[in-house]
Amino acid sequence: MNWLWIFAVLLVLGIVLILAAPKKKPEDKDQPILNQTGYLALVIGVFGLLAQFMSFTAVMLVFVLVTGLIAALNRFVLVKSRPAEQLEPSWIEYARGFFPVILAVFVLRSFLVEPFQIPSSSMRPGLVVGDFILVNKFAYGIRTPVLNNVLVPVGTVQHGDVVVFNFPPNPQVNFIKRIIGLPGDTVEYRNKQLLVNGKPVTDKPVGSYEYSESNLQFVATQRYRETFGSKEYDVARVENSPTLYLAAVRSFPGRENCNYDDDGFVCKVPAGQYFAMGDNRDNSDDSRYWGFVPDNMLVGKAFLIWMNFGDFGRVGSKIH
Repeated sequence: MNWLWIFAVLLVLGIVLILAAPKKKPEDKDQPILNQTGYLALVIGVFGLLAQFMSFTAVMLVFVLVTGLIAALNRFVLVKSRPAEQLEPSWIEYARGFFPVILAVFVLRSFLVEPFQIPSSSMRPGLVVGDFILVNKFAYGIRTPVLNNVLVPVGTVQHGDVVVFNFPPNPQVNFIKRIIGLPGDTVEYRNKQLLVNGKPVTDKPVGSYEYSESNLQFVATQRYRETFGSKEYDVARVENSPTLYLAAVRSFPGRENCNYDDDGFVCKVPAGQYFAMGDNRDNSDDSRYWGFVPDNMLVGKAFLIWMNFGDFGRVGSKIH
């Protein structure tokens, strides 16, 4: 599906409907339905087109600035020069109405909490496809929108945190993984044994774990309980599968910090970056294959499953 064309069509449709809509009469409370539909299509079209080339936060910031500027211009300049009997133009009316709503959503998503949906099985068994989760946006500091640099230090990333971040090869896409290596750490994974700074991350078998993918593919794994510092969580491993698929390892910034062989790899995490892995160890595209996560690409710390329409029993579960 070509979303670029769909949003472009909505943009054009919105303009056509707005131009074709009848004028609002003084006795009317609301804008004509054609006008309302046109502005809705216009907003969705513009938002969607910008989102093809910018992050969601950047698009929200653009809308906040534009609607806020129009609202301020109307209040302090235009309203004074407009005759009392003249109706407020529809574009100003909608901008004023949109501004507080967009501003509230922008502040909420940028500084407090943001919802995400789990798109793949890479974090099984803890997180499954269809989980809707909440992410704490200030767990790792209050950050500037778009640039994502720390303004006010609040907390730091810890070993074992489940973190949402912008995918380094394509920052418009969000990934969720577990942080295994902090800046300066040496991460080693050989024969499916994880070591951090030379110390094994202890694990113990706790049974089997089976699941089905959307293509009806059945996956059988063994479940292990890892203890990493103060954190305890379950991971899944496919017995007799390779520790690492060497052919899938890409070229990435800092690649010289890693050594790969048939048994696994060892990486030294650069300053200001992190090493992330999925809990579904043999079915996860993670730092083993595409490298390190820069600090300014962190979105936040995942902490709660707030909805799963396929399994309501998961609602309210904390993310460990």
